[in-house]
Amino acid sequence: MRNAPQLLEDYLAKIQDPAAAASLFADDGILELPTINARAQGPEAIGRFITGLLAKVPEFKFKNIDISIQTEDQAFGEYQVEVPVPSTGKIYKQTYAGRLVAKDGKIKLLREALDTLAAKQAFNKD
Repeated sequence: MRNAPQLLEDYLAKIQDPAAAASLFADDGILELPTINARAQGPEAIGRFITGLLAKVPEFKFKNIDISIQTEDQAFGEYQVEVPVPSTGKIYKQTYAGRLVAKDGKIKLLREALDTLAAKQAFNKD
């Protein structure tokens, strides 16, 4: 059974495969980004959310992963992206902070925070 740090590592590694990333979540698992008012619950909705993200940013991939808090049922990490946004021609450079709560080998909650200004600058045309 996967613990919280393993689940976070798996999720980050599988972000390019929405179905695989979403399958890590419990049936009632939640992916939440409160700073941009985004929330998806359940593997199907989470898969759609990730698919939508990849439609906007096809090269989206996490790097520089640092999981600093690791217990069986919780993990906290920081991870980055630096990818082009085709619709604006800009680079989306972001550091995410994520807290993952695991139960029974699945993700119950992954709450991520991000710099909304960096996102706005990358995704909005001037």
